[in-house]
Amino acid sequence: MLLAGLLGVGAALVPTATAAADPDEPVDYVALGDSYAAGPLIPLQYGSPPGCARSDHNYPALTSRSLVTASFVDVSCSGAKTGDLAAPQETDAGTNPPQLDALDAGTDLVTISIGGNDIGFSEIVETCATRSPTEPDGAACRDFYNSGGSDELVARIDGTAPKVQAALQGILSRSPDADVLLVGYPTIVPDDGPGCFPAVPFSPGDTEYLRGITKQLDDMLAAQAAIAGTEYVDTYTPTIGHDICTPPGTKWVEGLTPTSPAAPMHPNALGMEAMSAAVVAAVG
Repeated sequence: MLLAGLLGVGAALVPTATAAADPDEPVDYVALGDSYAAGPLIPLQYGSPPGCARSDHNYPALTSRSLVTASFVDVSCSGAKTGDLAAPQETDAGTNPPQLDALDAGTDLVTISIGGNDIGFSEIVETCATRSPTEPDGAACRDFYNSGGSDELVARIDGTAPKVQAALQGILSRSPDADVLLVGYPTIVPDDGPGCFPAVPFSPGDTEYLRGITKQLDDMLAAQAAIAGTEYVDTYTPTIGHDICTPPGTKWVEGLTPTSPAAPMHPNALGMEAMSAAVVAAVG
């Protein structure tokens, strides 16, 4: 969403694998979404266009290997916003077709991660990483986004809600019999405490602020899933204790300077495994 602007930058068909789960019939599975689905820089990167930075170990690919799938198509793309579901998305290396075009009446399972780029994920990270260190005992990032008298990021989340709802309705109109899972965002900054300033350049006050913004974004997604009659997959709760302030091996989301192959402020391979486990559990 720092990698090319924190990846403000596809369709890939992955060979279907047999799996431990045993639904009644193999499913036709389509994965949609942004970089939290695509898995930028996690080996191995594959698929078209290359600018989507899609990994064969992202949570959709891992999920497809844990289910009995008749087919699996991953059209997730780094940098995707809700508008890129119904329209082509230009990346630094190629154009990703409208993601919804991968769906049809025979699709049985759809997962989607979306909304973070609509509220300006990369801009928020860059703004906070620049402003927060100027007031280590304050909350310069929070103050910046509240300088107009109300919280701009909360307003962005509220403004994204109808876009997410429209996206879910677009999925349902194309695949009315599909199980649709809207996958939330994992724990990024610690779920409690002051964070780890200055190793990660968010002051304690801004760590608390960013924690709240992540939770509000996930709450909005859960509410939209409920309105649409689809399912919300909570990946925040199962990733608590594996945030950007934890050591390598425990860390499931990388910080601004990654310690394992992944984009800054994005899930690494361990994080994708945890997200996949949450999705598989939701599928049942």
